[in-house]
Amino acid sequence: MRRLILFCAVTSLLMSGHVTAAEGPELEAFVKESRQMVQAFARSLKGELQAAIKEGGPRHAISVCKLTAPQIARDMSDRPGWTVGRTSHKLRNPENAPDAWEAAVLDSFLERAAAGQDPKGLETAELAEADGRKAYRYMKAIPVQKVCLGCHGSGIKAEVRERIEALYPGDQATGFELGDLRGAFTVTKTVADP
Repeated sequence: MRRLILFCAVTSLLMSGHVTAAEGPELEAFVKESRQMVQAFARSLKGELQAAIKEGGPRHAISVCKLTAPQIARDMSDRPGWTVGRTSHKLRNPENAPDAWEAAVLDSFLERAAAGQDPKGLETAELAEADGRKAYRYMKAIPVQKVCLGCHGSGIKAEVRERIEALYPGDQATGFELGDLRGAFTVTKTVADP
């Protein structure tokens, strides 16, 4: 019975376009763990951003994205073979540039959002290649929330824009509206060679 339920769950995810691949139980376990990691990352980052905004406004919060967010990602990537991060087509930090697989997933997220799917529910997982090795890959869309608008919206204050330009020359990550697709969390787990 448990196998039937798991099969139905994986089949449902595959048919909905949220998860793709033939590695059923292993993929489902990876997806479950990836969702937990992304929730922890998002919760931690949002808490840090809200605290920084409360302390010194959006200008102060930019340092959280510059310094704290990469540290959270490194802390979440502490297990061998695991990498956790964020990416986007409209980059602020060039170190977060998407690889080919991530760029294709971002494109599909944009298409799905344009077709009316809620960005909050957009996710993809599959067994793919990463750095020339087989790896489980997962991405979860990041919709723009209210806390994001002070630094990523269209009405950014001059002192905030000035700080962004100082820390991120060539920034592309502005002009977003509430609910827009900002980018995605990305999780990779390298598959050990047999």
